[in-house]
Amino acid sequence: MKKIEAIIRKTCFEEVKEALLSVDINWFSYTEVKATGQDREDRIYRGVMYSTDIIARIEVKIICRDQFVQPAIDAIMGAACTGEIGDGRIFVSPVEETYSIRTGEKGDIVLADRK
Repeated sequence: MKKIEAIIRKTCFEEVKEALLSVDINWFSYTEVKATGQDREDRIYRGVMYSTDIIARIEVKIICRDQFVQPAIDAIMGAACTGEIGDGRIFVSPVEETYSIRTGEKGDIVLADRK
């Protein structure tokens, strides 16, 4: 099992969500986060100067079986890429164990989609 964490532009979230659903990633969590990136310059919008070093983003977290890792990464990259600085990052790390709070089951069986 792996944990995928992707930090993406807020404007790309709906496309990323649809792309993940299309590759059978049916459960994930997301939060609004602020990030700092490489692009640090002052810009003027409607007469107000603001800095581009603090940027609002969405962090998507997915726990999935190994066979779903590459399709999930490909889906995120395809949907979130604009070709501009600040498209985001994807991090993949191992997950040692998973437990179902309701049933007490453990292992990747808890990731099964049960109706």
